[in-house]
Amino acid sequence: MLKKRIIPCLDIKDGRTVKGINFEGLRDAGDPVELAKLYSQQGADELVFLDITATQEGRKTMVDMVRKVAQQINIPFTVGGGISTVEDAYQLLKNGADKISVNSSAVRNPQLLSDLAERFGNQCVVLAIDAKLIDGNWTVFLSGGKVKTALNLFDWAKKGVELGAGEILFTSMDHDGTKTGFALEALDRLASLVNVPIIASGGCGSSVHFLEVFQQTRVDAALAASVFHFGEIKIPELKNYLRINKIEIR
Repeated sequence: MLKKRIIPCLDIKDGRTVKGINFEGLRDAGDPVELAKLYSQQGADELVFLDITATQEGRKTMVDMVRKVAQQINIPFTVGGGISTVEDAYQLLKNGADKISVNSSAVRNPQLLSDLAERFGNQCVVLAIDAKLIDGNWTVFLSGGKVKTALNLFDWAKKGVELGAGEILFTSMDHDGTKTGFALEALDRLASLVNVPIIASGGCGSSVHFLEVFQQTRVDAALAASVFHFGEIKIPELKNYLRINKIEIR
């Protein structure tokens, strides 16, 4: 059985790490390069770096910052935001990213997932999905949660994996930043539907929430942002707590 992963997420806007609630009300959380270095030193298993306004502002992810982050860390590093072509992905991988995360661009052009997997291998391709529960249906949103689609989370995840995604990063918009725990039911259903690793995102507020998501769902990794950025959870203490509770972690 694969060991579980702990993943801090750096949401980047205007060169700074930010964090909001339900994708709104962003506040500054520090310098992304310094935070990345700190998390790598503390024992994070991977990092996710999302340029959260790149798509809606119609620009590319900041290659220079990716390079600076990569120079400071020695753990796998996933980068997303504004990636719409194979060339975009190549530039980021060339400058230190290990995996590419695509979200809005994959919905608008599903062939992109196949093209990326063919060029770089599906282990490099992460399909990020932001979804909200509306009238009992997990509905997919794009452009940092600004644009509603007709897609269902589970249908889109299955199709994404068929097209070439090697991992799914699912963020529950309802839980994002609320610190009330992960969307356990949706995550477990998702993990039972596809045969690629699932990263849980949205809602983590305590070490107990990490324990719950690993005990009650079949996800492979759990991601959090503000609890790490503002020092509410220290990664070494979290890992120790999970080990005590018989969770196999890296």
